[in-house]
Amino acid sequence: MDTVSNIGGTRRKVLKITGFLTVMIFFLLYMIPFALIFLNSFKRKRDIITGPFSFVTKMGYTMDNYSEAFVKMNFMKVFGNSLFITGFSTLLVILLSSMVGYYFTRAKNLFSRIFFSLMAASMIIPFQAIMIPLVSIYGSYLNVLNNRLTLIFMHTGFAMSMSVFIYQGFIKSSIPISLEEAAYLDGCSKQQTFFRVVFPLLKPTTSTLVILNVLAFWNDYLLPSLVLGRKQLFTLPLSTYAFYGTYSANFGVIMAALVLTVAPVLILHLFLQKQIISGVIAGAVKL
Repeated sequence: MDTVSNIGGTRRKVLKITGFLTVMIFFLLYMIPFALIFLNSFKRKRDIITGPFSFVTKMGYTMDNYSEAFVKMNFMKVFGNSLFITGFSTLLVILLSSMVGYYFTRAKNLFSRIFFSLMAASMIIPFQAIMIPLVSIYGSYLNVLNNRLTLIFMHTGFAMSMSVFIYQGFIKSSIPISLEEAAYLDGCSKQQTFFRVVFPLLKPTTSTLVILNVLAFWNDYLLPSLVLGRKQLFTLPLSTYAFYGTYSANFGVIMAALVLTVAPVLILHLFLQKQIISGVIAGAVKL
């Protein structure tokens, strides 16, 4: 009996060690690109070319790349543009998708079923398939490109389908209609019932969608590059690409710019890490 127990205990230890080593290997493979970008952002151009993987530098480490990137990017301006576009896009997506998802869940009519099906079906259409007609219409016919509000409108539209789908599933499975009936008996209108009773209960799903949409809008390059042509409207990813020349590139400044671009979202993630993880877990369990 003791021999069988020892064999089982040894097997569990081997499995734990194997699992730990596997996770560490994937973690290191995932982190190596980020570590290289951070390391080389402090090197001079010649050291990056001769030894991009080396910790030892012939010319020493420097902060000049960061100061040059900060000035050339016009960092505070483009940071403000990214913050404005990301913040308002996320706010609109959360507000509108939660209300639409609630309506599709509670309204038992043909209109809601048809439009929910169309909205769910639109998720399979890739953005690349419609980007040229979209830009042509908004640029040639409506002449509303080079405007941050146009980008916010497009971000909101493209993110609505998935957000509505997730809210609809959560409300359908986790919000009992008896709570809303009790609110009606207490004198709440439909709007008051949604904002005072239903919306606070959507917190796990809202937390998940906030971080997903913030990451998507903040890091997006393709759509802003099609909509925003003027330099004073550039977001952080667009301003980073401006360091690439036709025949040359200053890699140290580019990597410093990449670190400056990622740093705000990374700091936000570190501060909200606990809420994000709890929101993802709660949403995954209830959906």
